[in-house]
Amino acid sequence: MTPPYSGHCLCGATRFRCTAAPLWQSHCHCESCRRACSSAFTSFFGVAHGAWAWTGAAPATYASSSGVWRDFCATCGSQVAYRSDRYPGEIHFYAALLDDPTIYAAKSHVHTDEMLPWLHLADGLPRK
Repeated sequence: MTPPYSGHCLCGATRFRCTAAPLWQSHCHCESCRRACSSAFTSFFGVAHGAWAWTGAAPATYASSSGVWRDFCATCGSQVAYRSDRYPGEIHFYAALLDDPTIYAAKSHVHTDEMLPWLHLADGLPRK
């Protein structure tokens, strides 16, 4: 992903812009991400603090567990970002929100020990 790149929620009110390449790109299979997004897995990329900004309405925040915050659009409810004490200095954005989601290329699957048994993927990416 070549900067700058940007994205937005369903209604377009909450927007972000990134000015640096992602730190990483992965598909997450953990239960909390699945439940937060109502999806079998979600695709994230991490961006260092200082290399991104909200360019629309700032999101609302939900503390989903100790040391974890999920940011979402206060208007339409779309999940837009994930933050955690476990990953200081970075924010995780949802790849499907990119203005051009075709620029995203996951490098791995994470939390595959929580992967749903009916999901069968054959993309050849490493599983962690």
